[in-house]
Amino acid sequence: MKITLDPYMLRGLSVDDMVRTVAELGYAYIELSPRDDFMPFFLHPRADDAKVRELRDALRRHGVQLSSVLPLYRWSSPDETERRAAVRNWKRMIEITAELGCTLMNSEFNGRPERAAESEAAFWRSLEELLPLFEREGIALNLEAHPDDFCEENAPAVDLVRAVNKPWVNYLYCAPHTFHLSGAGPKADIAAMMRYAGDKLRHVHVADSFNHKGSSGLRYILNPPGTPARVHQHLDIGQGEVDWDAFFGTLRELEFDGVATACVFAWEERARESSAFMLDRMTRELAPAS
Repeated sequence: MKITLDPYMLRGLSVDDMVRTVAELGYAYIELSPRDDFMPFFLHPRADDAKVRELRDALRRHGVQLSSVLPLYRWSSPDETERRAAVRNWKRMIEITAELGCTLMNSEFNGRPERAAESEAAFWRSLEELLPLFEREGIALNLEAHPDDFCEENAPAVDLVRAVNKPWVNYLYCAPHTFHLSGAGPKADIAAMMRYAGDKLRHVHVADSFNHKGSSGLRYILNPPGTPARVHQHLDIGQGEVDWDAFFGTLRELEFDGVATACVFAWEERARESSAFMLDRMTRELAPAS
């Protein structure tokens, strides 16, 4: 079991200060997420050899390891020019991840829900190019269903991951997306969703969120009416409506031994306090019984 921190709320710090802060908080692992000076959202990586060396040296100096690297690219875009650019970005980021000595990458399906069939076709074209690179570098891949992707519900996402048919391509369950993962209606059966993933569940993202649907299906008023916006936030455990007894209980039932990432984004003004709280709660819930 690796309990790790997504340091997005610390992205304003230098690479060395970010890693040092993570170590001071008590984390042994970092899940590297987008930051403008290294791996921006949807753009080509900015890290050159010197920047890669800077991160590698900081990890060694502060006694922290990379659990995973999480790039976000439009590799399922139905626009072929955009898709090809995303594949170029992926190729460079796979190279950087290998240079960092990390053996796991996570990402989202991306694409467009209103053009799902075209997006899925683009996804498979991208995989045809990229799977051999992952395999050559010995890097595993976890994929998550994400709000506003072409595949944004739990069961179809798990089925799609299984269709890749590679033992090193697996599923990531993101707790703050629970109420989007469950499909239509206000109910969200976390235990059933994670059990459906079964042996493909290798990574969880841990943060709370509110049920945007509610009992009426209209918990929030959004303007203009009918907007397709996917409303959610990543909160500290206990500040939303995720069923944490079911979440942690099912992980224990499944004897989960993968990666659990604290990924709270709502509290940048109290990033340290939030991150410390999450580590304490996750450790108490997930540490093996003595």
